[in-house]
Amino acid sequence: MKKNSLLVSTVFVILSLFLCGTCAFAAEKIGFIDMREIMVKSDAGKKAAEDFGKLYEKDKGTIQKREAEMRKLKDDLEKQRSVLTESAMKEKEAAYQKKFRDYQLLVKDANEELQQRDQELSKKLVPDILKVINLIGDKEKYTLIIDVGSIPVAYFAKESNLTQKVIEEFNKTFKSKN
Repeated sequence: MKKNSLLVSTVFVILSLFLCGTCAFAAEKIGFIDMREIMVKSDAGKKAAEDFGKLYEKDKGTIQKREAEMRKLKDDLEKQRSVLTESAMKEKEAAYQKKFRDYQLLVKDANEELQQRDQELSKKLVPDILKVINLIGDKEKYTLIIDVGSIPVAYFAKESNLTQKVIEEFNKTFKSKN
């Protein structure tokens, strides 16, 4: 009899703890955002993309010009192959190879500069976006807000997606800064 009473009490305590834990879990409020979408669709992100595009176009023009020069040099080299002496041909090929390495270095440097600018823009925007996310989280009593762009999430309810709200609030703070 004592054994049954102890068993019933233990089961009752375990069920009570489980039910309390379930109630506490049900009270949790979780939201979701897509940081990449915020950065692309916000006014500040669009402005940064525009600035980035101008830099890209400048580099693209320089690279295309150098690329055209390289093609012309290569064509000239092929046309002269039959009339040049072997030593003159080697000299011209060496000069072409040097210019080609310079071209490759130009492309590499341009790509690295673009990557660095992209990282700088992200570093500049992310802290301000996180402030807005924290304000929304505090104001609306969220326990957790997850970035679905950086963490794979199998499913989340669309009404828990705060991305558009963050974009709108971030746009307001961005306009007040400018």
